[in-house]
Amino acid sequence: MKGKKGGKIRKALFAFLAGMGILSIAACGNKGSSKNGVIISEKGEDKVVNLFGPMEKSSPDAKNISRTAFDLTVGMAEERLGLTVEYRTYTAENYQEKTYDDVTLDRVRNGMDDLYLLNPDTIQVLGEEGKLLDLSELDCAKNLREVVKIANTVDGKLVAIPQEVVVHGLFVNKDMFDQYGLKLPETPEDLLECCRVFKENGIETPIGANRWWLENFVFAQAYADLYNGGNTEAEIEALNSGESKYSDYMRPGFEFLQELIDKGYIDAKTAYTYEAIEGEGPDFLAQKTPIVMAYWSAANAETAYGKPDFELQVIGFPSSRGPMPVVSMTGYGINAEAEHLEDTKNVLEIILSDEALQLYAETNNVISPSKNVEVEYIPALQPLKERIEENVYVLGSNAGMKVEQWGNTCLIVRMLLNGSTVDECMAEFDRLQEE
Repeated sequence: MKGKKGGKIRKALFAFLAGMGILSIAACGNKGSSKNGVIISEKGEDKVVNLFGPMEKSSPDAKNISRTAFDLTVGMAEERLGLTVEYRTYTAENYQEKTYDDVTLDRVRNGMDDLYLLNPDTIQVLGEEGKLLDLSELDCAKNLREVVKIANTVDGKLVAIPQEVVVHGLFVNKDMFDQYGLKLPETPEDLLECCRVFKENGIETPIGANRWWLENFVFAQAYADLYNGGNTEAEIEALNSGESKYSDYMRPGFEFLQELIDKGYIDAKTAYTYEAIEGEGPDFLAQKTPIVMAYWSAANAETAYGKPDFELQVIGFPSSRGPMPVVSMTGYGINAEAEHLEDTKNVLEIILSDEALQLYAETNNVISPSKNVEVEYIPALQPLKERIEENVYVLGSNAGMKVEQWGNTCLIVRMLLNGSTVDECMAEFDRLQEE
């Protein structure tokens, strides 16, 4: 996407990832800043690898668990390789003028760093431009889950690898379902019936929603068959060539959202104003609404849904193939012309090794990109975990699709929330595909 609209999409993606804690904004305090909103860390020793990411290295008493887990794996690489990983970080002081993605694109294209933490849309853009190294020959790539390879492959090259697989699901108050004798929904029809019962029993808004994550309903229905029907590669190629239309895939999901809105099961006006978790979270925790949507780690975080006063269950979004997890992920990529190329590859080999990923997954209680890494999860996450282990999922971001998925769909869902018709929303998908 170009111009102002492209900027909005990049901001939407950054805000989504920032909300997950993966790209949390750095705290101020480092010395030296540029007018691009970039802060450079202190100089390291002679042998260095320069990492550009969203935050500076954590202090020993840091409370950001995700960042601490990453720092532990970086420390492992530094010790074994006898080098220093210098954090060159982004701060949000001027992010309204230049997003994390804007800055990242500039820095990669100008060869300013070695290693980057990248959002899905920048992985796609930079991969197509040939700016990212093909990581498929690294030893750590051999152990990756198939979903990771699919999401981060551009033109046949694996250009990014994450430290965790981010899975979105429906967070449900199992006690409220039991109270009204309801089974947890598996299909769109199931969810409509559950909402009908809740509404008839005085629950004003059965589904608590925000302006970021309603597209998960769309992805689950749009791509359930594409990713689970055995013909994924051919269907994506047909979409990329224009033989198939994204709007044909998306229409059932948008029609379903419109029905949820029309029947009062989702409050569209309120959802449009809500930030993720901050908006709908209080009503869910107060048991005023039985259903919300969030990412995997929110079930573990006390600041999100980690300590509810009811039995929490996290399930996939309803689809024709049953509960469907929606997967999205950031990834680490190497500048194809990195100044310290061999050292950077060695750092990535270590921080993405099974040993380091085991440490990361145990610290954060997340799904690892390595098929060899398993950790114990809280009971609430078991339904979602089982689907992922069965390789049942859809991707909310796929660098191999020519039309960027998460940001574009998010914005078009907002059009629906603001009163656009389903046909108008589909016309927007057609316009994007024609571009």
